[in-house]
Amino acid sequence: MASISELRQGLATNLQTISGLRVVDTLPDLVNPPMAMIGLTKVNYNQQNQRSMAEYTFQVTVVVGRVSERTAQATLDVLVAPGSGSVKYAIESDRSLGGKAYEVFVPELSAYGAVSVNGVDLLSAEFSVQVYAQ
Repeated sequence: MASISELRQGLATNLQTISGLRVVDTLPDLVNPPMAMIGLTKVNYNQQNQRSMAEYTFQVTVVVGRVSERTAQATLDVLVAPGSGSVKYAIESDRSLGGKAYEVFVPELSAYGAVSVNGVDLLSAEFSVQVYAQ
């Protein structure tokens, strides 16, 4: 049975394949772009007849830089587009999270735009990540 911390660490390991992206598997006090942060938003229990599997919904928030930086949007566009170098591609690169999950996939991008952090507007994207594990 995998713990939530192990699932989060598995997602972090997959995301660390993206060059230049700092990845934290716990929510930080300080955001230092480019950075990916992993949070848990929902758990659906009893996803199998034997009630042994749960569906976890994680939120991966990627912050790339100030909205005013020219390269920020270009960088975020690469991370959002499906394909090599994207968050979706990295997360799904090991769909078992090192043997801790049955399945992992990114069904959607749930937000793209500016977020204010300590009075600074940063460009970010939020990804929903589904993880099925025991």
